[in-house]
Amino acid sequence: MNIHNNARLPPKGRENLVNLVSKGLTIKSVAQRLSISVRTVSKWVGRYKLEGVAGLQDRSSRPNKLYRPTQQKVIEQIVNLRRQRLTGKHIARLTRVSAATVSRVLKRVNLSRMKDLEPKEPERRYCYEHAGDMIHIDIKKFGRFTRPGHRIMGSRKDLPYPRATKLKPRGWEYLHVCIDDATRIAFTDIYPNEKKETAVAFLEAAIEYYKKLGISVNRVMTDNGGCYRSNDFRDACKRLGLKHVRTKPYTPRTNGKAERFIQTAIREWAYARKYQTSDLRKETLPSWTHMYNWHRPHGGINDKTPISKVDLNRNNLLTIHS
Repeated sequence: MNIHNNARLPPKGRENLVNLVSKGLTIKSVAQRLSISVRTVSKWVGRYKLEGVAGLQDRSSRPNKLYRPTQQKVIEQIVNLRRQRLTGKHIARLTRVSAATVSRVLKRVNLSRMKDLEPKEPERRYCYEHAGDMIHIDIKKFGRFTRPGHRIMGSRKDLPYPRATKLKPRGWEYLHVCIDDATRIAFTDIYPNEKKETAVAFLEAAIEYYKKLGISVNRVMTDNGGCYRSNDFRDACKRLGLKHVRTKPYTPRTNGKAERFIQTAIREWAYARKYQTSDLRKETLPSWTHMYNWHRPHGGINDKTPISKVDLNRNNLLTIHS
């Protein structure tokens, strides 16, 4: 149980109380010394004599026997009505018990929230065995800026310019990311939009990058964004010999490796430093991606670096690594 921060007698204090009495001090003198009542001292001394040190622990205030406990058939009726998606007050009216009783019963059987009625979907983790069997592609939108904003500087009142000064909208830039399912090797680039022509150009650049590493890509997974549903992207996949797989609508976990990589990029690159402009942030992206692929241990592949999952000969290593 939780003990109040200002409690005079935590379990250690009760042991001290018992020790003082056992040394010959009277209950009244111990009560005066500890600034507690005589009744309290007597209570803890009595419990210690009956149960030992275990008797000095806190106990539940719930009575040993309830005066009018809720009948089992009523509990079953409450649970059955809840599984029919009735609200607590509706159940209380039908069963003729208080809403508080219904709430306690539902909490006891873990049905307090409506989402508890839905069976939890089992996690489906997958990882392709060979590099290039599947690559994941996604896009993250970032705002352009010419000076640091409150997300980096902290509170808006701490900004180096007057609070009343309004930042003029500078538009958006789009981080296109691609990550290999088996090795976690990533390829990134920033484009001014997320149109179908841009998506095709990024796909071709990603395939070329993996080709330099000796990786032949077979499948590509994307979400259902307009650029990925376009005929241009479909034709590009056919031309490159790729099988295009799209995620289930409103199910980002299907493309979880790309989503997780974006979160890592946000935390370790986009907002890790106080960039003065978005252009400076963009300049650091290639070096950060290089660090991610070549030097950063990845938990999903047993704390190995992504590039270690690929067999590179010395000539490729000297050409690619810089």
